Amino acid sequence: ISVLFLTLLLLFLALFPGAFNCCTKISDEIPKGILRRVERFEIQKAHGLCHLEAIILHMKGKKFCVNPWNRKVKKMMKKMKHRSKFHVRKQRRTRITKQREQKQ
Repeated sequence: ISVLFLTLLLLFLALFPGAFNCCTKISDEIPKGILRRVERFEIQKAHGLCHLEAIILHMKGKKFCVNPWNRKVKKMMKKMKHRSKFHVRKQRRTRITKQREQKQ
């Protein structure tokens, strides 16, 4: 019976790798110092394996689960999205410029 249980557990982990990475509690308040050090974020939806809507903030080996309706968090996410779009556009312009130079 234990071999069957272990096999089923390994199968579950293989099929649903994020099942044990869900936020189970969220914080309503988060210090500005933490928001400044966020490297990336993920949005956790309330459907599927995770039953709580949250924003997961990642920074140097740590993660914080925060309320998705927090104004400070929303503002930080908007800034991060804006920065990443700017870099993509800048790279695209550089690539197009190089292609034009090669044609001439």
